[in-house]
Amino acid sequence: MTDYIEYINNCEERLKDKFARIDSIAFANQSKVLAAFQKNKIALRHFSGTTGYGYGDEGRDCLGQTYADAFHTQAGIVSPHLLSGTHALSAALFGLLMPGDTLLCVSGMPYDTIRPVILGEGIGSLKDYNVKFECVNLNEDGTFDFEGIESALCDKNIKVVYIQRSRGYELRDAFSCEQIGEVCSFVRKKGFEGCIFVDNCYGEFVEEVEPTDCGADLIVGSLIKNAGGGMAPTGGYICGKSEYIEKIGRRLTAPSIGLEVGSYEQGYRYFYQGLFMAPHVVAQALKCSLLIGMAMTDLGYKNYPSIDKMPYDITRCIEFGNADDMVNFIREVQYASPVDSFVTCEQWDMPGYDDQIIMAAGTFVSGASIELSADGPVKLPYIAYFQGGLTYEHGKCALQRILSKLKR
Repeated sequence: MTDYIEYINNCEERLKDKFARIDSIAFANQSKVLAAFQKNKIALRHFSGTTGYGYGDEGRDCLGQTYADAFHTQAGIVSPHLLSGTHALSAALFGLLMPGDTLLCVSGMPYDTIRPVILGEGIGSLKDYNVKFECVNLNEDGTFDFEGIESALCDKNIKVVYIQRSRGYELRDAFSCEQIGEVCSFVRKKGFEGCIFVDNCYGEFVEEVEPTDCGADLIVGSLIKNAGGGMAPTGGYICGKSEYIEKIGRRLTAPSIGLEVGSYEQGYRYFYQGLFMAPHVVAQALKCSLLIGMAMTDLGYKNYPSIDKMPYDITRCIEFGNADDMVNFIREVQYASPVDSFVTCEQWDMPGYDDQIIMAAGTFVSGASIELSADGPVKLPYIAYFQGGLTYEHGKCALQRILSKLKR
């Protein structure tokens, strides 16, 4: 492995300026998260669990407000009862949209698992409740189609403009907060007065600002991705304007009780501690992404984002062009994992996806993509989606294995 260590050291030297920028971003984000904890006077009592209805659950209420303050929003829902990013997105959309309303997505078709929520038939989808859906595809270069967005906004029944920050299983770069801000400004100038809604999964703490600093009304994400810092055992968050959080809260529980109830006997320490750790852990994941990206570029594989750019989420897609290299890459990530390192990944019919997926996830929290992981649909053009890394050092260990396999 000596040659690979020397090669990795060379990669680090070439990446030192980007690594320094990531450290600067992490410091800025750590400062604002710390300020949110201090503003809400977080104390040991907030970590305690509750049972039953959960009336007066300070831990629950302060957790939501601490997230809201960290993201510079008015209010927030943070709950272990939001089972995934898809569940959080679904709860938010159903809370905001009524029969006859229109949902407009301006970032192309949403990710696989959210499509049935919007367009499924006979399963209790938005479509089943007579919520209409319009989609504006991106330009060929992966940028927003402002002309198409302007045309779509002629529908006066649009109540939610939806933006997916990360790429999903698409070949494009994630959107920067600056790009999201341009869309937010554009739709407001065209007279839209409803909710601008951002699927923020994989993007939290990647930049010094969030979409809610740039014009978005609501951001939604998973706690087993960036925002949970590798410590949250489950859950999701929804943060934004109070009027929208109240509507979503009535959908999350019941219209008569909203956010007044909700208990969690195990307690909230991991959720608070995960948020506190998130800026540092995200920085580790970004460094892993850049290191893997440089190595794959040197080996001749096309990367998104290209290695000359700063990433705007923690996910890197690598185009292999053949099934063997893609599968070998993902398997080596699994073999380099601390959990289930002995397992050989196979493709399978994963719930919520249109194609068979192969996934490396040797993680402490099942399926946590803030931990070092990789996955993708086994089909042309054979793209692996690499993400996470609780520690940068783990990424280096994984790269040694990947290089040994692919170079052979």
